[in-house]
Amino acid sequence: MAFGITRAELNRWKQAVTREEIAYLTHYWIDPRFPGVKTVTKVGCANRTLLTQWCLENGLNPAYIHDRPPFPHFDLIGPKQREILKKEGLWDQLERFHLLD
Repeated sequence: MAFGITRAELNRWKQAVTREEIAYLTHYWIDPRFPGVKTVTKVGCANRTLLTQWCLENGLNPAYIHDRPPFPHFDLIGPKQREILKKEGLWDQLERFHLLD
């Protein structure tokens, strides 16, 4: 279950994904499979080839891409989530969701 974002933020992410951009959307998230994890960043791109390339460039296995048209995405959690948000300069998401060390 996702929470902590607005409909407008979600729509902006969907529009960027549809334009085949690499788009990032962080939100609060609770999943019993991942105790202690409180956030997830969805990295989406409608162009599966670009999203696969992004995964490989970031040391991630593209087999874990959620292939859910029209919004395929990769879920980032934990230390890799923080690492990539920092690398991409997404300080607003890091600060807003209390992900800074």
